[in-house]
Amino acid sequence: MFSSSDHGKIPRPARSRLTSTAIATVLALLSFSAGRAVLAAEGTNKPSDWPLYQGNEKSWRYSELDQINKSNVKRLKVAWIHQPGDITGGLQATPIVIDGVLYYISANNKVQALDATSGKELWRYETKLDPVAGEVFFAASSRGVSVAGGKVFFGTLDGRVIALDQKTGKELWATQLVDTRKKKGANFTSPPTLAGTVLVAGSTGGDIGQRGAIYGIDLETGKKLWEFDTIRNDPASWPGNSGDTGGGSSWLPGTYEAETDTVYIGTGNPAPDYYGEDRKGDNLYTSTLLALEAKTGKLKWHHQEIPHDVWDFDSPYESILFERDGKKLLLHPSKSGYAFLYERNNGKLVNVWPYAENINFVEKIDPKTGELIGRNEPVANKESYICPTLLGGRSWNQGAFDPKTGLWYTNRFEACNTVVAGKSDPEKLPLAQLYFGVDSFKIGPPRGKEASAWLDAIDPMTGKKKWSVRYSMPGLGGVLATAGGLVFNGEITGVINAYDAEKGDVLWSFYAGSGVRGGIISYSAGGKQYIVVPTGLGSHAADFLPAAFPDLRKVNGGSALIAFTVD
Repeated sequence: MFSSSDHGKIPRPARSRLTSTAIATVLALLSFSAGRAVLAAEGTNKPSDWPLYQGNEKSWRYSELDQINKSNVKRLKVAWIHQPGDITGGLQATPIVIDGVLYYISANNKVQALDATSGKELWRYETKLDPVAGEVFFAASSRGVSVAGGKVFFGTLDGRVIALDQKTGKELWATQLVDTRKKKGANFTSPPTLAGTVLVAGSTGGDIGQRGAIYGIDLETGKKLWEFDTIRNDPASWPGNSGDTGGGSSWLPGTYEAETDTVYIGTGNPAPDYYGEDRKGDNLYTSTLLALEAKTGKLKWHHQEIPHDVWDFDSPYESILFERDGKKLLLHPSKSGYAFLYERNNGKLVNVWPYAENINFVEKIDPKTGELIGRNEPVANKESYICPTLLGGRSWNQGAFDPKTGLWYTNRFEACNTVVAGKSDPEKLPLAQLYFGVDSFKIGPPRGKEASAWLDAIDPMTGKKKWSVRYSMPGLGGVLATAGGLVFNGEITGVINAYDAEKGDVLWSFYAGSGVRGGIISYSAGGKQYIVVPTGLGSHAADFLPAAFPDLRKVNGGSALIAFTVD
């Protein structure tokens, strides 16, 4: 954590020893076509499993299981606990569960496979990382694995994608996609997106002086199939050579729609974040939602949510697929505090609505055209007050969609930045320093108000809130909704809560000892439904936020995977 004397400085990660670890993510069952393994859809349709990072192929983070429900959730008890050992950066992953085996990754790319009924470790893989992984800003963080074709896949902190044997944890192949040192610290902190026979991977790097890209990889061999340049080769978008240090990487998983072979994936912000004088233009394809053909990487459609982003309001968050009134829709929240609703077949904008309350970087966004109206841009060498913060109206922790209630459940927090934009040279910055384009900045509460944090139940069509629960500090974990009429969410304080999905009433609570940063999941094994919560506070959000939420400095670190069930 950082003391109040650090508020005007950019937090830099503490150096930690490289507890090498590689990762895992296993298989969705196979079907074979022309002698090749194809991603099996069976696994994604089994309610007993949690086969994908976002839970299902529509990225709902919703479980169809209802053995644990509103009538018995008060009897929820700890079933087992697994501790991976390294608490650096906390536990940020969302586990995967297939056929009674749970796979997850912890700090510094350590991958574990567990018996899902007992928590007993079946195998472990520790990645041998290049020393550069300990020198970069995005150190230690590992958000998940992907599983398909008898393999567990993960991206590494030194720029590789690795495949492990699902049954043994033995390394099968490793592909170097990013030269982390040459790319100014870019690496992989999230799992690749499963897209048929292709893995789609995006690296970190929106905040550093490099040129972002998204990669397509053959699932069987690890061969790179295609590369999509997130920096459009257009002088109107990027004058001079500004695109070469323009950032724009895709650092979170996308959503794959099999029937159209489309990956919906958002991109990071342009660099430098706050100083836009040297990159005048719209800066495509940064802060953009992309629809890519999975087999080829060809662009089907795009919508730039924040043209010429000078606020660090990138667009890598989840793409939630759902249907309403015969239309195939996609809900996409942005760091800006706004959520964008699209017709997903063509990218036509249906609506734009704010999920955060304190927003001043624009007067509004036109809900039909997406135009940013009344831009409040930072001015070089002058203090600018901007809401929301560089961490957004919400961090990267995903919300959940419940098809029964029709509601989207998400965390948010209300805080603002004071920024002095300034020019810097990316070639002179160390790997652990971000290319922010600021002389100083600090985070604090909205003027005249307290900083606040909430869990909201929202109509995804209109943005209207049905209920809200206030927290003392931001919720930084992934939300889970279930067919049992429940919503699970973890607090920074270490309290895990189950809510009535319709009303927001607290039905059960448990104190875990450290905050929740990873994604809560549910599955069934041995005839029982389990709720599993990754606990252990960490990540850079926890470094920045104490300026607005001082009590965050008192929260313990940790790393423990806790499973609950009802006897």
